[in-house]
Amino acid sequence: MSQKSNDGRTNPFTPHIAPAIWLMRPDFAALSIVAQGCANATGSAWITERLAEASRGCAQGPDWAEAHLSAWQKTFRAFGAKPQRTPCSAEALRKRIERGGALPSVNAVVDLYNAVSLAFAVPVGGEDIDRYVGGPELTVAQGDEVFETTKEGQPAVETPERGEVIWRDQRGVTCRRWNWRQGPRTRIETGTTDMWFVLERLEPMPLDALMHAGDMLCADLRRLSPGVRIGQQLLQRNDAGSST
Repeated sequence: MSQKSNDGRTNPFTPHIAPAIWLMRPDFAALSIVAQGCANATGSAWITERLAEASRGCAQGPDWAEAHLSAWQKTFRAFGAKPQRTPCSAEALRKRIERGGALPSVNAVVDLYNAVSLAFAVPVGGEDIDRYVGGPELTVAQGDEVFETTKEGQPAVETPERGEVIWRDQRGVTCRRWNWRQGPRTRIETGTTDMWFVLERLEPMPLDALMHAGDMLCADLRRLSPGVRIGQQLLQRNDAGSST
């Protein structure tokens, strides 16, 4: 199912969730957001404050936040990952704040989706659509897929473990261990204009909260870039997805 942008045009960049993922976590839901024509930049004062506010408030967070992060820990253990060493992205952000007190600015868009992740205790990924080969797929690794990364500042290639949950495209792995480690090939940089975001939820995070998190990100993207075209799609088990 294609996503519809707010100008009525269809965007074919639609993620696919492999059936094995639903078998592992029937409660999994993903909110896919495509933003086209977004003028990314270095951070500005309001974005800096948005990230700082989310950083200060994440220790309290929603009343279901700790249970949501615990659900991700259980899920990581189920496919052989060790969440103490490789936590989900939302928990990793919180741990960085616990150690250092604040997150450094990356760029406007990355700062905005990190703020959403902190505020809602939800993993949020952001990717450069133009660097994709085909659409994204969440699946279980065979163990021979290519993951392009860096090691000691130099390009390097790894392969995921067999049975590991990965995001991938036709070229290779884009994110290892579900949402733990994004590859540099598809990351959002200041020159990126067409972007894909995915917000990933397990129970007990309410679906309404997932949609609220997406609305917050979309509103901030429109404030950053008033001409941006945005489409959303909610992906759930046994559902072709709903688009707005």
